[in-house]
Amino acid sequence: MPVVQLQHETRNSPTFARHETFPPRNGWLKKGFDALCKDVSVFNRDDAPIVLGVGKNMAKAIRYWCLAFKLAEEVTDKATKTKHVEPTEFGQRLLSDTGWDPYLEDEGSLWLLHWKLLKNPCTATTWSFVFNHLRHPEFSTDDLLSELQGFIDLTWPDSSFSETTLGNDVSCLTRMYCREEGSKNVSEETISSPFAGLNLLTRLVGGKHIAFHIGAKSNLPPHIVAAASLEYASETRRSEQSINVSQLLYGHGGPGLAFKLSESALYSALETVATKRKDTVLSDTAGVVQLQFSGDPAKIAEAILGNYFGAIRR
Repeated sequence: MPVVQLQHETRNSPTFARHETFPPRNGWLKKGFDALCKDVSVFNRDDAPIVLGVGKNMAKAIRYWCLAFKLAEEVTDKATKTKHVEPTEFGQRLLSDTGWDPYLEDEGSLWLLHWKLLKNPCTATTWSFVFNHLRHPEFSTDDLLSELQGFIDLTWPDSSFSETTLGNDVSCLTRMYCREEGSKNVSEETISSPFAGLNLLTRLVGGKHIAFHIGAKSNLPPHIVAAASLEYASETRRSEQSINVSQLLYGHGGPGLAFKLSESALYSALETVATKRKDTVLSDTAGVVQLQFSGDPAKIAEAILGNYFGAIRR
C-alpha cells in the first residue's frame, strides 16, 4: 500500500486523538452547539459536563467535534488573551432552532458534515489521510495504522506520536463509519455513530478487514455533491469559471474522494442539479467534461444548500 505525501495546501500541524476516543453520537452536535449559543465560554467551565449532561471526557469530545465539523471556531479574546469557542455561520445555518436541520434528521445533513470535516483546514488528520490518500479499496486496521505512521514520518519528520495515540484515531474512525453489528453487549465501544449510516466503510466478514464503498450512494443527495463541488472549485480555481470533473473526482480534498464516488455517480449528481439551474452547466469539449458556473461558486453552493434544505423542511 503506497504512501502518498500530503499536498502542500493542507500541510498544517497534524491533529490526533482529541476526540477522547469517542466518535460523534446522536444529539451531541446539537447539544454542544446550543450550549455555545447560550455561553461561548461553556467548554472552559468546570461544570461543562453537568451543563451538557455527559461525562468529563465526553464534554471534551463534544467540543472537539463541534470544532472539527466547523460548527464552531476557537476565538482568542483580545483583551484577556483567553480562548473560547463560538458558533460559526455554518453552524447557525445548520443547527440553530430555525436552521436547515437542527436535529440532523435528514441524512443529507450528515453527508454535509462529513464534507465539512474533511475540508481544509482539517483538524482530523487520520480522517484526511484515509479519505484522500489511502488508495486501496480494502485494508485491515493494522495496515491502516502502519500506513498512517509512514505517512506521518514522511510528511512531518520532526513529529512523534505514540502507537497508542494513532491507534485511538484508527479505532475512532472505524467505529464512526462502520456499523458495529453482532455485538451481544452494548457498551461505550459498541454504540454506533450516526455516520455509520452513510455506508462509506464496511467491516467485512470476520471483522479483520474494512472496505470502502465506492460508487453511487442511495442516501447521498445530488445537491450535497454539487454544493461540495462548487465549494471545492471556489477554493482551488480562484477566478476561473469552470472546473474539470476529473479534478472533482480525483483531486486532493475534492468531493470524489470525500464521498468515494465513481465517475458516473459524480456526473449523475452534478447533472441532476445543473440541469435545473441557470448558473451551472455541464459541458463536454473534446472529451473533457467540465462543470461551468456563472458567478461566485461559493455563493452558488450556498444557494443550492438553501434550496435543498428549504425543500425538505416544507
